[in-house]
Amino acid sequence: MVDVVVEDGRVVRLGPGEAAGVDEVVDCAGRLLLPAFVDGHVHLDKVLIREELRDHDGTLAGAIGAIHERKRRYSVEDVRARARAVIEDSVRLGTTRLRSHVDVDTIGGLVPLEGVLAAAADCADIAEVQTIAFPQEGLLRDPGAYALMEAAIEAGADVVGGMPHWETDDAARLEHVRLCFDLAERFDRDIDMHVDETDDGGVRTLEMVADKALARGWIGRVCAGHVCSLSAADDGYAGRVIEKCLRAGISIAANPVTNLVLQGRGDRGLVRRGTTRIGELRAAGVNVLFGQDCVNDGFYPFGRGSMLEVALISAHAAHLTSRADLDFDLQAVTDAPARAMRLDDYGLRVGARADLQLYPVPSWREALRLQPPPDKVWFRGRLVAENSASSKLHRARS
Repeated sequence: MVDVVVEDGRVVRLGPGEAAGVDEVVDCAGRLLLPAFVDGHVHLDKVLIREELRDHDGTLAGAIGAIHERKRRYSVEDVRARARAVIEDSVRLGTTRLRSHVDVDTIGGLVPLEGVLAAAADCADIAEVQTIAFPQEGLLRDPGAYALMEAAIEAGADVVGGMPHWETDDAARLEHVRLCFDLAERFDRDIDMHVDETDDGGVRTLEMVADKALARGWIGRVCAGHVCSLSAADDGYAGRVIEKCLRAGISIAANPVTNLVLQGRGDRGLVRRGTTRIGELRAAGVNVLFGQDCVNDGFYPFGRGSMLEVALISAHAAHLTSRADLDFDLQAVTDAPARAMRLDDYGLRVGARADLQLYPVPSWREALRLQPPPDKVWFRGRLVAENSASSKLHRARS
C-alpha cells in the first residue's frame, strides 16, 4: 500500500504511511491510480464534422478534399464549440493535457487557430492544450501559407507543424522542411510534423527531418507523426533513419486508430496495417507515443477522446500482449507524449503536478480489457471529473 499526498497542486509525498494528518483522504484500495493521460497528437479544429461531409474513398487525400468545403465555412465560434466539447470529453475520460495540430492555410486562414485557442482558454481550469500551426495543404503547394504560419505563431501557436510529404517532389519537400526549421529557430519553437503518412515506401521525408534536426542542433525538440511509409521502405533505409531519429531525440507519434482505416486502401489480399515500425523504433530506444489523432471527422468516423481506447486499439495493431508490451502501451499514452511535449512536471512522483486519475480496477491490464471510465480525474490537484456506472443483470427464475 502506497500513499500519495498532494498539496498546492503537486505530489509532495509518496510512500507507505505518508497520509497521516492530511485533511482529505480518498481510499484507493483495490483500484488503479495513474497519472492522467496525455494526448500528444489530436486535431481539435476538425472534430465532430463527419456527418456534414460528403462521402469519399477513405484515403488521406479523399479526406483532405472532403473537408475543404466545410473548412471554408468554419467560424471561430463553430471551432471553439466543437473543440471544447472534445476537450471536456477527454478530461472526463482521464486526459488533462493535449497537443493539437490546427490547420493553417489559405482555405481557413487563422480561424481554426483562433477557435482552438478560445476553447483552450475556456477549458483552462480542467486541461492544458498546446497548439501546433499545421500547414495541412503544404507550404509550396499553398502560396500564402508560410505568411499565415508566421502570423499563427505570433498569435499564440506553441509549436511549428509541417507536412513535407504533401509537396509535389523531393526538392519541394526538402524546402518545406527547411522553412519549418527556419520558423522554429526564429521563434524558438519545437517542431511537430506529419511525416510520410502514405503507403509509398519511396516517400522518405523522415530522413530529411532527422538530418535537419541534427544539422540545426534541434535535439529533443522534434516529433514526427504517422511515419506510415517507413513500414513499406527497405530495411536498410529503415535502420539508418531510425538511428538518426535516436541521435536527434526525435519522438514518433504513431496513430494506429486512424491509420488502420486510412492506409492500405489500395491493397488486395494481404492489406497493410497502416502503422509505422513501432517494434523496431521501440527496440532502438526511440520515444514512441500513441495519439487519438481524429474524433468523428473526415479521416476517422470514430473516436471519443479516450486514450484508454487508443491504447487498446494500438495494442492490437502493434501486437502488444506481453507484460513488457503492456507496460510500453501505458507509457505510450503517458510518459512518452509527456517527453515529446517536454513536460518536466509530469508523472506519479514527488514534485510532479498532480494530474491523476483513479480506475475501478486493480491493474492496467484490467483497465485495458474492461475499458471503464475513471472514477475520478484530478487536474493540478483539483477534482475535475467523476464518472459512475451501474448495471443489473436480470436472471430468469427457476
